[in-house]
Amino acid sequence: MATTFTKIASVSVGLLGASSIDFTSIPSTYTDLVVKMSMRTTTAGFRDLRLSLNGSTASFTNVYLEANGSTAYSNTGAIRYLGTMPGTNVTASTFTNSELYFPNYASSNFKSYSLDATGENNATTNYQDLLAGLWSSTAAITSIQLTPEPTNTLAQYSTATLYGINKS
Repeated sequence: MATTFTKIASVSVGLLGASSIDFTSIPSTYTDLVVKMSMRTTTAGFRDLRLSLNGSTASFTNVYLEANGSTAYSNTGAIRYLGTMPGTNVTASTFTNSELYFPNYASSNFKSYSLDATGENNATTNYQDLLAGLWSSTAAITSIQLTPEPTNTLAQYSTATLYGINKS
């Protein structure tokens, strides 16, 4: 089986930062979607990244495993969590690198997704996240929004690239 990745769109945050990264008008012509991200926030500490699909912040559930270098824990919930991002008092020029995968995103079934992420900090704590999520909607995914929480700003050079995947 051959797999083809096609870049749909890429966003790089500019000098003033951004309140979100948005992919809109996603075509339904692919089998799956993947978003590859490199993110950082403009506030101190590690901050959460959140997901919205088609403008919806409801009907999300997930289970995740997270480790911070000394402690591992897991949780479940009705949240849109996509891991953590380093902020201003974390090692300069370090970013969370992650991959968000949506299989069968255009189907009329509920939409599952998975995330693999690592939040870098060369001084002390690194965060590693593995997540499985479900968006309980039968609508095809036509837009994806990535937002730092709570009301933070994505830092300059944060990037996200959306790919469509075809399997044949």
